[in-house]
Amino acid sequence: MKLLSKLTDHELINAFIYGNVNAFEVLVLRHKDKLYTSILFLVKDKFLAEDIFQDVFIRVIDTVRSGRYTEEGKFLPWAMRIAHNLCVDHFRKVKRTPTIKTSEDQDIFEVLNFTEDSPETKMIKAQSHSRIKDMLDRLPEDQREVIILRHYADLSFKEIASLTNCSINTALGRMRYGLINLRKMMVQKQIAL
Repeated sequence: MKLLSKLTDHELINAFIYGNVNAFEVLVLRHKDKLYTSILFLVKDKFLAEDIFQDVFIRVIDTVRSGRYTEEGKFLPWAMRIAHNLCVDHFRKVKRTPTIKTSEDQDIFEVLNFTEDSPETKMIKAQSHSRIKDMLDRLPEDQREVIILRHYADLSFKEIASLTNCSINTALGRMRYGLINLRKMMVQKQIAL
């Protein structure tokens, strides 16, 4: 497993194609946090997010095993596209529009990267996470979506533009306005993270 963790995504996929199941496990573990968090922020339901997360990797396995995978070196954006499409499909089925929100230049998202796991740290992390989620929920859908895809999925603006069917400038503008709106909320509600 340690040797596998040093391989690139493309090398792991090739190892999986040639029968190394552990290679796929390393690939899943490498990207699970970004994928799951992005899905969760899109669907806002833990159990639904877990189902969609599993569906993403079922589709990934099917695509790889059928020989249709061609995204050399771009596994995460490809998997994020699958996740995004599955979320959109879900909302189409229930005839609701997904709501997605963004963040501000004061990097709120770093607050969630605590290294200690003391009870106090866990409580602070949960409170901060809840505050951020509440603020994201108040943003317009297009701004929220860009912020989630940028900060939680770590996608480039080019990838976000492609995924959301808009121009790069539009994605950048949505990010900017989303961050401005989050900053206003923090000032108005005197929120400190």
